[in-house]
Amino acid sequence: MSSLQIAPKISMEERVQRLETLRNTMAEKNIGAVLIGSTESLRYFTGLVWHSSERLLGAVITATDLVYIVPGFERSRVETLPHVPGDIKVWEEDESSARLVASLLPQGMPLAVDDAVPLFVYHALSRDISAERLIDGGPILRGQRLRKSPAEISIIQYAMNLTLEVQRKAHAMIRPGIAASEVVRFIDEEHRRLGASNGSTFCIVSFGETTSLPHGADGEQYYQPGDVVLVDTGCRIDGYHSDITRTYMLDAPTKDFARIWAIEREAQQAVFDAAHIGATCGSLDNAARDVLLNHGLGPDYRLPGLPHRAGHGLGLEGHEEPYIVRGNSVALEEGMCFSNEPMIVLPGQFGLRLEDIVHMTASGPAWFTMPAKGPTEPFA
Repeated sequence: MSSLQIAPKISMEERVQRLETLRNTMAEKNIGAVLIGSTESLRYFTGLVWHSSERLLGAVITATDLVYIVPGFERSRVETLPHVPGDIKVWEEDESSARLVASLLPQGMPLAVDDAVPLFVYHALSRDISAERLIDGGPILRGQRLRKSPAEISIIQYAMNLTLEVQRKAHAMIRPGIAASEVVRFIDEEHRRLGASNGSTFCIVSFGETTSLPHGADGEQYYQPGDVVLVDTGCRIDGYHSDITRTYMLDAPTKDFARIWAIEREAQQAVFDAAHIGATCGSLDNAARDVLLNHGLGPDYRLPGLPHRAGHGLGLEGHEEPYIVRGNSVALEEGMCFSNEPMIVLPGQFGLRLEDIVHMTASGPAWFTMPAKGPTEPFA
């Protein structure tokens, strides 16, 4: 991948259409307004990117208006940032942001509140708007974000391609004695060099027995010949995440590692094969566990086996709906994106996670990145 390639972006026209879709949902559900905080939903609907703090900054969407709720001293900064045009109403330090929100709510109508706002925002609202009029806005906000548009799919694909190239480069630079922190630093630098301006959003590099800890270990590690290597990392492009894990051996694989690698890959493929339009998310998790059970692993979350869900949704958040977990009755629809990572953990020995992201098309599942080829060949 060349750093000179231009990454796709979400247009303001698409954001305006998102707002209209949200308003249609509001009308169907008789919702007077929606309050969005400084969350990923604010970015999704308006393009405004703001980090949450002790002061409410967000937006109120009504049937006809988009109003930004902004601390007075932040107005000039907000005006310089990209956002869908809308009115800006400010509240000063000795005023109540909740009271300002309440003044915009149509008389007697309910307010749907972004489920990602801090609890103090909700409590303040409940003092100025009766609790009976405050409803959970998560289902309508996240429900709309759940199905990615073609533009979103293109951005995620770009981010995934970038991270896959970084994974290739990391694989090529690991050598005896190298510190895990050096690999982490290299991965961050490569993400930046290839076009992810903020570098890695996260990075786990584990060697040997510490690969059995799904989210890595504290302290430094050094690669030694014969170690299992696990690298899990991602970046963001225009707000959208990538996420890829590869687990491999640089030397000839041990018999145990080769056996578990084959089971892991079989389980990952079983999840993919079970993913058809209308299938429940829980059925995909079941497909992975059935494979492990057939090989004497598990059952359930017992070790050796799979200690966590088989996957998570991915988009503006690294972990979001739909969750590929037992009992989740959400049915797969076109545009849904989720990780496929039924990790196998052998306590005291090693862990093995192969993670690629899947998106649902009208005709079924599609890989953003092709799965690993073999226990010493992490790339297709």
